[in-house]
Amino acid sequence: MPKETAVYTHGHHESVLRSHTWRTAENSAAYLLGSLKPHMRILDIGCGPGTITADLAELVPDGHVTGVDHAPGILDLARATAAERGLRNVEFAVADVHALDRPDDTFCVVHAHQVLQHVGDPVQALREMYRVTKPGGFVAVRDSDYAAMTWYPPSRGMDDWLDLYRRVARANGGEPDAGRRLKSWALEAGFEDVTASSSTWCYSTAEERAWWSGLWADRTVASAYADRATEGGHATAEQLHAVADAWREWGRQEDAWFSVLHGEILCRKPA
Repeated sequence: MPKETAVYTHGHHESVLRSHTWRTAENSAAYLLGSLKPHMRILDIGCGPGTITADLAELVPDGHVTGVDHAPGILDLARATAAERGLRNVEFAVADVHALDRPDDTFCVVHAHQVLQHVGDPVQALREMYRVTKPGGFVAVRDSDYAAMTWYPPSRGMDDWLDLYRRVARANGGEPDAGRRLKSWALEAGFEDVTASSSTWCYSTAEERAWWSGLWADRTVASAYADRATEGGHATAEQLHAVADAWREWGRQEDAWFSVLHGEILCRKPA
Protein backbone atom coordinates (compact mmCIF):
# COMPACT_ATOMS: atom_id res chain seq x y z
CA MET A 1 0.00 0.00 0.00
CA PRO A 2 1.33 3.52 -0.75
CA LYS A 3 3.24 5.37 1.95
CA GLU A 4 3.63 9.08 2.61
CA THR A 5 5.79 10.77 -0.01
CA ALA A 6 5.19 14.47 0.71
CA VAL A 7 7.28 16.58 3.08
CA TYR A 8 5.39 18.49 5.80
CA THR A 9 5.98 22.10 4.80
CA HIS A 10 5.68 23.81 8.18
CA GLY A 11 7.53 21.59 10.63
CA HIS A 12 6.93 22.13 14.35
CA HIS A 13 8.77 25.35 15.15
CA GLU A 14 7.32 27.42 17.99
CA SER A 15 5.80 29.83 15.47
CA VAL A 16 3.88 26.91 13.95
CA LEU A 17 2.72 25.52 17.29
CA ARG A 18 1.58 29.02 18.25
CA SER A 19 -1.25 28.61 15.75
CA HIS A 20 -1.76 24.85 16.10
CA THR A 21 -2.32 25.05 19.87
CA TRP A 22 -4.92 27.80 19.31
CA ARG A 23 -7.15 25.38 17.41
CA THR A 24 -10.20 23.95 19.13
CA ALA A 25 -13.07 21.72 18.09
CA GLU A 26 -15.30 24.80 18.14
CA ASN A 27 -13.15 27.01 15.90
CA SER A 28 -11.87 24.23 13.64
CA ALA A 29 -14.46 21.42 13.52
CA ALA A 30 -17.84 23.07 14.09
CA TYR A 31 -19.29 21.39 10.98
CA LEU A 32 -18.75 17.98 12.65
CA LEU A 33 -19.89 18.62 16.21
CA GLY A 34 -23.63 18.15 15.61
CA SER A 35 -22.97 14.58 14.45
CA LEU A 36 -21.10 13.48 17.58
CA LYS A 37 -22.63 11.14 20.17
CA PRO A 38 -21.23 10.45 23.68
CA HIS A 39 -20.35 6.81 22.92
CA MET A 40 -18.41 7.33 19.69
CA ARG A 41 -14.92 6.06 18.87
CA ILE A 42 -12.99 8.71 16.95
CA LEU A 43 -9.74 8.66 14.99
CA ASP A 44 -8.14 12.11 14.77
CA ILE A 45 -5.57 12.10 11.96
CA GLY A 46 -2.73 14.63 11.99
CA CYS A 47 -3.50 15.49 15.60
CA GLY A 48 -0.40 17.64 16.11
CA PRO A 49 -0.26 19.08 19.65
CA GLY A 50 -3.65 17.52 20.44
CA THR A 51 -5.88 20.47 21.29
CA ILE A 52 -8.67 19.43 18.92
CA THR A 53 -8.16 15.79 19.92
CA ALA A 54 -8.63 16.66 23.59
CA ASP A 55 -11.79 18.63 22.82
CA LEU A 56 -13.19 15.66 20.89
CA ALA A 57 -12.42 13.37 23.83
CA GLU A 58 -14.41 15.65 26.13
CA LEU A 59 -17.33 15.56 23.71
CA VAL A 60 -17.47 11.72 23.70
CA PRO A 61 -17.13 10.97 27.43
CA ASP A 62 -18.43 7.41 27.01
CA GLY A 63 -16.35 6.82 23.89
CA HIS A 64 -12.68 6.96 22.96
CA VAL A 65 -10.40 9.08 20.78
CA THR A 66 -7.18 7.99 19.10
CA GLY A 67 -4.95 10.82 17.90
CA VAL A 68 -2.34 9.93 15.29
CA ASP A 69 0.40 11.91 13.57
CA HIS A 70 3.16 11.17 11.08
CA ALA A 71 5.72 13.01 13.28
CA PRO A 72 6.54 11.08 16.47
CA GLY A 73 7.99 14.07 18.33
CA ILE A 74 4.79 16.11 18.40
CA LEU A 75 2.90 13.32 20.18
CA ASP A 76 4.66 14.06 23.49
CA LEU A 77 3.04 17.49 23.45
CA ALA A 78 -0.32 15.94 22.56
CA ARG A 79 -0.07 13.51 25.47
CA ALA A 80 0.80 16.39 27.81
CA THR A 81 -2.24 18.33 26.54
CA ALA A 82 -4.53 15.39 27.35
CA ALA A 83 -2.88 14.79 30.74
CA GLU A 84 -3.25 18.42 31.76
CA ARG A 85 -6.98 18.13 31.10
CA GLY A 86 -7.30 14.87 33.01
CA LEU A 87 -8.57 12.91 30.01
CA ARG A 88 -8.57 9.12 30.27
CA ASN A 89 -10.39 8.25 27.04
CA VAL A 90 -7.66 9.30 24.62
CA GLU A 91 -4.47 7.74 23.27
CA PHE A 92 -1.85 8.75 20.71
CA ALA A 93 0.20 6.85 18.13
CA VAL A 94 2.33 7.32 15.01
CA ALA A 95 0.51 6.63 11.73
CA ASP A 96 0.60 7.29 7.99
CA VAL A 97 -2.81 8.24 6.61
CA HIS A 98 -2.00 6.49 3.33
CA ALA A 99 -1.72 3.13 5.13
CA LEU A 100 -3.50 3.17 8.49
CA ASP A 101 -2.56 0.31 10.81
CA ARG A 102 -6.16 -0.25 11.90
CA PRO A 103 -8.76 -2.89 11.00
CA ASP A 104 -11.68 -2.17 8.68
CA ASP A 105 -14.82 -0.66 10.24
CA THR A 106 -13.17 0.44 13.51
CA PHE A 107 -14.19 4.06 14.14
CA CYS A 108 -17.49 5.95 14.29
CA VAL A 109 -15.76 9.12 13.09
CA VAL A 110 -12.46 9.65 11.27
CA HIS A 111 -11.43 13.30 11.41
CA ALA A 112 -8.60 15.21 9.72
CA HIS A 113 -7.98 18.94 10.08
CA GLN A 114 -5.42 20.64 7.80
CA VAL A 115 -4.01 17.28 6.72
CA LEU A 116 -4.86 16.53 3.09
CA GLN A 117 -3.11 19.68 1.85
CA HIS A 118 0.15 18.16 3.09
CA VAL A 119 -0.07 14.56 1.87
CA GLY A 120 1.22 13.00 -1.32
CA ASP A 121 -1.99 11.20 -2.31
CA PRO A 122 -5.13 12.73 -0.76
CA VAL A 123 -7.46 10.35 -2.61
CA GLN A 124 -5.66 7.31 -1.20
CA ALA A 125 -5.76 8.95 2.22
CA LEU A 126 -9.53 9.34 1.95
CA ARG A 127 -9.89 5.71 0.87
CA GLU A 128 -8.01 4.65 4.00
CA MET A 129 -10.15 6.90 6.16
CA TYR A 130 -13.25 5.34 4.61
CA ARG A 131 -11.92 1.82 5.15
CA VAL A 132 -11.46 2.21 8.91
CA THR A 133 -14.82 3.97 9.38
CA LYS A 134 -17.73 1.87 10.64
CA PRO A 135 -20.85 1.54 8.45
CA GLY A 136 -23.07 4.50 9.29
CA GLY A 137 -20.06 6.47 10.51
CA PHE A 138 -18.51 9.69 9.26
CA VAL A 139 -15.32 10.91 7.60
CA ALA A 140 -14.84 14.59 8.41
CA VAL A 141 -12.15 16.67 6.68
CA ARG A 142 -11.37 20.39 6.75
CA ASP A 143 -8.56 22.12 4.85
CA SER A 144 -7.63 25.70 4.15
CA ASP A 145 -7.31 27.07 0.63
CA TYR A 146 -4.36 29.41 0.24
CA ALA A 147 -5.37 30.92 -3.09
CA ALA A 148 -8.69 31.92 -1.51
CA MET A 149 -7.09 33.70 1.45
CA THR A 150 -7.69 37.42 1.30
CA TRP A 151 -6.63 40.49 3.23
CA TYR A 152 -6.74 44.25 3.40
CA PRO A 153 -4.99 46.61 2.93
CA PRO A 154 -3.14 45.40 -0.17
CA SER A 155 0.50 44.47 0.34
CA ARG A 156 3.02 43.60 -2.37
CA GLY A 157 5.12 41.77 0.21
CA MET A 158 2.19 39.58 1.27
CA ASP A 159 1.41 38.88 -2.37
CA ASP A 160 4.99 37.62 -2.56
CA TRP A 161 4.38 35.50 0.55
CA LEU A 162 1.34 33.80 -0.96
CA ASP A 163 3.12 33.07 -4.23
CA LEU A 164 6.16 31.73 -2.41
CA TYR A 165 4.21 29.57 0.03
CA ARG A 166 2.22 27.90 -2.74
CA ARG A 167 5.38 27.15 -4.71
CA VAL A 168 7.17 25.69 -1.69
CA ALA A 169 4.18 23.57 -0.65
CA ARG A 170 3.79 22.10 -4.13
CA ALA A 171 7.52 21.39 -4.37
CA ASN A 172 7.14 19.44 -1.11
CA GLY A 173 4.45 17.26 -2.71
CA GLY A 174 1.38 18.92 -1.19
CA GLU A 175 -1.57 20.94 -2.50
CA PRO A 176 -1.97 24.29 -0.74
CA ASP A 177 -5.33 24.98 -2.39
CA ALA A 178 -6.83 21.80 -0.93
CA GLY A 179 -10.03 23.33 0.45
CA ARG A 180 -11.71 23.70 -2.93
CA ARG A 181 -10.70 20.16 -3.93
CA LEU A 182 -12.06 18.17 -0.96
CA LYS A 183 -15.42 17.31 -2.51
CA SER A 184 -13.77 16.27 -5.77
CA TRP A 185 -11.22 14.11 -3.96
CA ALA A 186 -13.97 12.47 -1.88
CA LEU A 187 -15.97 11.58 -4.99
CA GLU A 188 -12.85 10.19 -6.66
CA ALA A 189 -12.19 8.11 -3.54
CA GLY A 190 -15.62 6.51 -3.90
CA PHE A 191 -17.70 8.46 -1.38
CA GLU A 192 -21.34 8.89 -2.37
CA ASP A 193 -22.91 10.67 0.63
CA VAL A 194 -20.85 13.89 0.75
CA THR A 195 -21.96 17.12 2.41
CA ALA A 196 -19.62 19.96 1.41
CA SER A 197 -19.42 23.29 3.23
CA SER A 198 -17.01 26.09 4.05
CA SER A 199 -16.10 28.33 6.96
CA THR A 200 -13.46 30.90 7.81
CA TRP A 201 -11.06 32.13 10.39
CA CYS A 202 -10.95 35.94 10.48
CA TYR A 203 -8.37 38.18 12.16
CA SER A 204 -9.08 41.89 12.54
CA THR A 205 -8.75 43.10 16.13
CA ALA A 206 -5.44 44.57 17.28
CA GLU A 207 -4.68 41.42 19.29
CA GLU A 208 -5.63 39.11 16.42
CA ARG A 209 -3.59 41.08 13.89
CA ALA A 210 -0.51 41.08 16.10
CA TRP A 211 -0.81 37.34 16.75
CA TRP A 212 -1.45 36.29 13.14
CA SER A 213 1.11 38.60 11.54
CA GLY A 214 3.71 37.80 14.18
CA LEU A 215 3.48 34.04 13.84
CA TRP A 216 3.68 34.21 10.03
CA ALA A 217 6.58 36.66 10.15
CA ASP A 218 8.47 34.33 12.50
CA ARG A 219 7.49 31.23 10.51
CA THR A 220 8.78 32.83 7.30
CA VAL A 221 12.31 33.26 8.63
CA ALA A 222 12.75 30.65 11.38
CA SER A 223 10.72 27.47 10.69
CA ALA A 224 11.22 24.39 8.53
CA TYR A 225 9.25 26.26 5.86
CA ALA A 226 12.02 28.89 5.75
CA ASP A 227 14.65 26.19 5.34
CA ARG A 228 12.71 24.52 2.54
CA ALA A 229 12.18 27.83 0.78
CA THR A 230 15.89 28.63 0.70
CA GLU A 231 17.25 25.10 0.23
CA GLY A 232 14.81 24.52 -2.63
CA GLY A 233 15.94 27.69 -4.40
CA HIS A 234 12.52 29.35 -4.08
CA ALA A 235 13.74 32.42 -2.15
CA THR A 236 16.84 33.96 -0.62
CA ALA A 237 17.18 34.75 3.06
CA GLU A 238 16.89 38.43 2.17
CA GLN A 239 13.62 37.82 0.34
CA LEU A 240 12.24 35.91 3.32
CA HIS A 241 13.10 38.78 5.65
CA ALA A 242 11.35 41.19 3.28
CA VAL A 243 8.22 39.03 3.41
CA ALA A 244 8.40 38.88 7.21
CA ASP A 245 8.69 42.68 7.34
CA ALA A 246 5.61 42.95 5.10
CA TRP A 247 3.65 40.74 7.52
CA ARG A 248 4.60 42.90 10.49
CA GLU A 249 3.80 46.11 8.61
CA TRP A 250 0.38 44.73 7.65
CA GLY A 251 -0.28 43.78 11.28
CA ARG A 252 0.33 47.35 12.43
CA GLN A 253 -2.41 48.77 10.21
CA GLU A 254 -5.52 49.72 12.20
CA ASP A 255 -7.83 48.75 9.33
CA ALA A 256 -6.09 45.44 8.58
CA TRP A 257 -8.25 42.35 8.08
CA PHE A 258 -7.38 38.77 7.06
CA SER A 259 -9.70 35.87 6.22
CA VAL A 260 -8.76 32.19 5.83
CA LEU A 261 -11.27 30.16 3.82
CA HIS A 262 -11.65 26.44 4.58
CA GLY A 263 -13.36 23.74 2.59
CA GLU A 264 -15.12 21.03 4.61
CA ILE A 265 -16.59 17.63 3.81
CA LEU A 266 -18.72 15.40 6.03
CA CYS A 267 -19.04 11.99 4.38
CA ARG A 268 -21.29 9.24 5.69
CA LYS A 269 -20.41 5.60 5.08
CA PRO A 270 -23.48 3.53 4.13
CA ALA A 271 -24.90 1.51 7.02
